[in-house]
Amino acid sequence: MSTENEGNAVPKAPSAPPVPVDAPAVFADSAASPDSAAAAADSRAAAGSVPPGASGAPGGAGDPGAGAGSAAAGAWPPPQPPTIPSYAAGGGSGSGWGASYQPQEPKPGRRRGGLVAGVLAAALIAGGVGGGIGYWAAERNDNETGSTTVAAADTPADLKREPGSVARIANDALPSVVTIEAQSGSGEGGTGTGFVYDKQGHILTNNHVVASAAEGGKLQATFSNGKKYAAEVIGRAEGYDVAVIKLKDTPGDLKPLPLGNSDRVAVGDSTIAIGAPFGLSNTVTTGIISAKNRPVTSSDGGQSGKSSYMSALQTDASINPGNSGGPLLDGRGAVIGINSAIKPADSGGLGGSGQSGSIGLGFAIPVNQAKNVAQQLIKTGQPVYPVIGASVSLQQENSNGATISREGVGGSDAITPNGPADKAGLKPGDVITKLDDTVIDSGPTLIGQIWTHKPGDTVKITYERDGKEHTVDVTLGERKGDS
Repeated sequence: MSTENEGNAVPKAPSAPPVPVDAPAVFADSAASPDSAAAAADSRAAAGSVPPGASGAPGGAGDPGAGAGSAAAGAWPPPQPPTIPSYAAGGGSGSGWGASYQPQEPKPGRRRGGLVAGVLAAALIAGGVGGGIGYWAAERNDNETGSTTVAAADTPADLKREPGSVARIANDALPSVVTIEAQSGSGEGGTGTGFVYDKQGHILTNNHVVASAAEGGKLQATFSNGKKYAAEVIGRAEGYDVAVIKLKDTPGDLKPLPLGNSDRVAVGDSTIAIGAPFGLSNTVTTGIISAKNRPVTSSDGGQSGKSSYMSALQTDASINPGNSGGPLLDGRGAVIGINSAIKPADSGGLGGSGQSGSIGLGFAIPVNQAKNVAQQLIKTGQPVYPVIGASVSLQQENSNGATISREGVGGSDAITPNGPADKAGLKPGDVITKLDDTVIDSGPTLIGQIWTHKPGDTVKITYERDGKEHTVDVTLGERKGDS
């Protein structure tokens, strides 16, 4: 499934793990400026045609067609109306549309002033009578017992939020969630979300949230109490869409969010998402886990030209551009995923244009995978990917599996000599249908599943060759870095 990173169509498949390629996706951040419309409105107002007014428009985790290939696993302004309608331009007399109106001058005398004074006096008297009647009615109503309104108790004990309630979980988690503003050296950037990973000041987020500031840009993290801190990129993994940044002036009272176990999440479990949708910081939404192991391919819409692959947690908690990098919490308040992508409406929003938002299809990177990647980035500054040493087709030729390509990237061998797939006896043209107990229906699905493991893990691969099914154990190799 291709999505928006809250991104664009999936290009030809990388080798497994392939070098990620362009894919449709929508990230979580962008904005437009209404200056030209406002200027036009002001111009018309100055000409006397319309009243002056203002116009505005709203502003990385983001969200799609799939490409084919292989990879290693202005509108013109209308004429201004005349200041005076044409039918009145010449004035004139008579009863026509152009007749002039000449108000009669009031005749001198005291009668007019006396009439006004009389009206004022009457109004004052009426006001006094009305006030007296109102006071009498209110006093009488207070003494009657027929009122049906009931006042709610307002003691601290009555307003206590129980442990496990959404309000309590949100109250505990918000101080550990930050809104991230990323800006490139040229001034471009966007807004995303992150959360406190440890007491040393490391913040976990999406790669596409901070990518624009990775090379000489600026990063700023704002906490829910309004305090702002400069930050720097420690490491990022484009394929996983995970990044770690660090606060430059780490406060001493940081409270890391507890990390849960995403492998034990069940469909139907409650979820709570926290982020800054469309720049609205500290927004809390709720939902459930809608599905697990959902194959998702996404990209940053052209910033890196590479794709990310995940075996995602799907949730119907409302996730919009700006939520990217924020935590997806379970019913205990533990992090089970990083909100990363959404599937937008095909129309792209109301009227078929503009930035699309949530339709209840949000995807999060499982926290178990994100934690492994974060540890690598903090330790070495670069990601490590598990590989099988074979190129697979990213084109959805059928739904029966992932086909090992006849040729690798740039004319190279589809099977890496002496690599894991070669040692296991796999050959070009083999169709991989399962990895352990997970059904494989495409190349991106295979890559996403492989990347849930670590280098050195042994996996069981089921494949078809010449109409016959075979099973073989493969010990995963490794590839360092995103290049």
